[in-house]
Amino acid sequence: MTIPEDAGKLEQQRQEKLSRIRELGVEPYGNRYDGAEPAEEIKRRFKEDGPTQQAQCAGRIALLRDIGKLIFITLRDRSGTIQIGLSKKLLSEQWQLAKLLELGDLIGAAGQLGTTKTGEITIWADQVTFLSKCLLPPPEKFHGLADVDQRYRQRYVDLWANPDVMERFKKRSAVITTIRQFFESKGFLEVETPMMQAIAGGAAAKPFITHHNSLDMDLFLRISPELFLKRLLVGGMERVFEINRNFRNEGLSRQHNPEFTMIEIYQAYGDYNAMMDLTEEVISLCVEKHCSGERISFGEFTLDFARPWRRAKYADLLKEYGDCDMDDVNAVRAKARQLNLDEADMDDAVVINEVFEATVENHLIAPTFVIDYPAALCPLARRKKDDPKLAARFELFVARMELANAYTELNDPAEQYENFLNQLRGQEESLTKMDSDYVTALKYGMPPAGGLGIGIDRLVMVLTGAESIRDVVLFPLLRPAKSSGPSPASKAT
Repeated sequence: MTIPEDAGKLEQQRQEKLSRIRELGVEPYGNRYDGAEPAEEIKRRFKEDGPTQQAQCAGRIALLRDIGKLIFITLRDRSGTIQIGLSKKLLSEQWQLAKLLELGDLIGAAGQLGTTKTGEITIWADQVTFLSKCLLPPPEKFHGLADVDQRYRQRYVDLWANPDVMERFKKRSAVITTIRQFFESKGFLEVETPMMQAIAGGAAAKPFITHHNSLDMDLFLRISPELFLKRLLVGGMERVFEINRNFRNEGLSRQHNPEFTMIEIYQAYGDYNAMMDLTEEVISLCVEKHCSGERISFGEFTLDFARPWRRAKYADLLKEYGDCDMDDVNAVRAKARQLNLDEADMDDAVVINEVFEATVENHLIAPTFVIDYPAALCPLARRKKDDPKLAARFELFVARMELANAYTELNDPAEQYENFLNQLRGQEESLTKMDSDYVTALKYGMPPAGGLGIGIDRLVMVLTGAESIRDVVLFPLLRPAKSSGPSPASKAT
């Protein structure tokens, strides 16, 4: 936000107007305001040649033009904007209050609906209700916050100062609703699983650690709900999903926020092919409902979501773009060294995946299902019968980003136990432990199943054209801001 050098002086002037409002006997931080109608609905129902109509609206003053005995206000609410006309003749005793209104103030206005000489639909108010005083000067000329970092830190200003930002977050909510309704229509049951877990499991990621005082035990903010959701398959919930928050104590980037939203889905008697079909269907539905066509602009790319989407094998892509054979580990390691990757202490599968990420992922622009990953990378996935070195797993890439991850679930308790043991070797014991209860659950019998996770934040990035994850998370994690402390004028009077 562009802060004028005399911001403190401007704030003091607003404090003085606050005092004058109180001197009029008006409460500047108002009470409940009933009867307000959305601005866009008022404009929609207006008929210039129809009978006289009354209207009532509440919102924030986005523009204000004082031309003497007339004041024109653009009022912004959750639906959009509408013009409010204030005249000395109509307001009478409230005219003094009207003259004290400023940009950013929250008011209610009621009166006859009509138009101006230029044809703009206007509420000619005969009653103004003061709802809340804005003490800090809004962004210059109300054209919106310009400083990106300030926009993230003061999202509460960003939302009303930048209408495009508000629309993006409305779309995010609408996308989540579409996804939820889609899976409910398919017979999936929405559930909730623990966000604090005794064992950090379900994904390979560094967890956040907290401590429960009464039980005197460390807990982990979940990195994935997977193992709990699959316990529900054992219990007989054959189709479940959870729209969940996950937490991973890792880096910040344009594609990564330590706290992020996913939907995870598990379907008994399915496999990763069924999950591919579901993924393609639900994302295509989101594109259809929330975009203007199957072709979406995203940064430098034009993404074509016309079905069917490409399905390509991991090994084939590595050979095409990395120029090496996944089965020739020596060649892959040589490629890694050529890419300046420190591969000496890495397991073979990790080296293969590092080379894949370095050589392949930048080429995955159009929606692409990458299928059949090295099994060693996928301890919770079922191996392919025709080639046990591979896991029945896919990741969906769009615009160089992973949007979804899925596999045919491993339900053999003995094999899962061995995979857990292999996964634990060489890892810090305090952070990673065997989830023996999950193995016990598998011993009771988990049906064959497919499981899927879709990153909501990244999907919304694609659907809205936002190139940073911070633009689709209301309050992203940020480095601490340097602060000189509040100004004396910021203390409310």
